[in-house]
Amino acid sequence: MPTTPGSPAAAGTRGQARARLLDAAMTYFGSRGISDLSLRQLAEALGTSHRMLIYHFGSKEGLLTEVVRAVEQGQRELWGELVADPELDPSERPRRLWQRVSDPALEPFARLFFEIYGQALQGRVPATALLDGDIESWLRPTIQNLVDNGMPAERAESMARLGLAVARGLLLDLLATGQRAAVTDAFELFLSLYQRVEPTGPG
Repeated sequence: MPTTPGSPAAAGTRGQARARLLDAAMTYFGSRGISDLSLRQLAEALGTSHRMLIYHFGSKEGLLTEVVRAVEQGQRELWGELVADPELDPSERPRRLWQRVSDPALEPFARLFFEIYGQALQGRVPATALLDGDIESWLRPTIQNLVDNGMPAERAESMARLGLAVARGLLLDLLATGQRAAVTDAFELFLSLYQRVEPTGPG
């Protein structure tokens, strides 16, 4: 039985089609890298039409923004799982996340993240959607983890921000230089310093 436009069933069908296209785009970019394809060429590569991409994502930039948001969401979910895992030593949790985000297989997505984030900071739509709650969604589980380990909430927020800033900065370093061993050593040094900070701070 055909669905009526605007009905819940139609909305569900559209959502499923959009999700399939997003998954296809992520698979394509993961294996081929982020190429400079036109919207029509990208649609052909994904086995759809440019009209369908426009219908679901508005533009090529809209699709790329959604790819970045989906990858970020997956990484945040992993971080939430790591933080909630009682079997993991607290020092191992950020290390596991770093291993994931710095995985060479994710390099195309990491490059795309910084490209789209730069557009967002310039106020360019649709990239600005990436800024909506991005920092806060990373901070929340980190702050909770630090508080659960005895750190005052106000200090935990500062420490969580520092950790996020260092991780993103080192990821940018890795993409710019390709010096994986040196960047990993820097991350391990930061992690050792981070873990030595007393919950109540100096003084």
